Amino acid sequence: MGKRILSAFVLLLIFVPLIVIGGTPFAVLMTLTSLMGLYELFRIRETKKKFPFGIKLLAYVMTAFFCLSNYHTSVLVYTVDYRVMAFLIFAFLLPIIFINNNKKYNLNDALFLIGSLLFIGLSFNLLILIRNYDLLYIAYLFLITTITDVFAYITGRYIGRYKLAPSISPAKTIEGLIGGLVMGTFVASTFYMVVMNPSANLLNVVLVTLVLSFVGQLGDLVFSAIKRYYDEKDFSSLIPGHGGILDRFDSMIFVVLAFVLFMTMI
Repeated sequence: MGKRILSAFVLLLIFVPLIVIGGTPFAVLMTLTSLMGLYELFRIRETKKKFPFGIKLLAYVMTAFFCLSNYHTSVLVYTVDYRVMAFLIFAFLLPIIFINNNKKYNLNDALFLIGSLLFIGLSFNLLILIRNYDLLYIAYLFLITTITDVFAYITGRYIGRYKLAPSISPAKTIEGLIGGLVMGTFVASTFYMVVMNPSANLLNVVLVTLVLSFVGQLGDLVFSAIKRYYDEKDFSSLIPGHGGILDRFDSMIFVVLAFVLFMTMI
């Protein structure tokens, strides 16, 4: 527990100042974080089968490109550049023909890479865009995931009896899910109504925050399922007591993706 708390404190010392500063420093931080997350995905995937070095290198470059696309804009407009999508498809599907060896590189590998790049790159790019738009929005999202995770852990640890998804994450309980939902929604909704927009519709804020808190916990389970599939406890040991980058950002990745669907309601 002490190691876990110390690691969390160090993370706060690194992340909080750069979140407040925003701009290029925060964009660089998120890009580096996304690359470490991609490395962790590759690490567990390569327990079953290695990727060609050149393909992996291209994947890292493309992920950084995704993260830094329009990183300087302060207008929260979501657009898709189909040229980038076309290049992504060509870059990872065409090597199947040139390598011409299914044991080295095949369709499953290509689709895994395409999906991973879109999943990781676009998620962290959204974090950068949302921070550029308004510091309070990114604080709101981090508050949802942090409070939900903390109280899901505390509630599940001390009063949890009924397993939530034992085949995916044996430690998670229904009581933990409810405790995280209640406190995550209460604290983040209060922050939104008091600090961000006191004139907002309270019911809408509570409903959106509740959905985001729930989606964050689902995201945690999705990443747990990935680890379970590859028979791994953590994505890496980068953060003592916590695991890897994806062990810490699993909820946030899903929350930020869900936020773009519901933000117009609040």
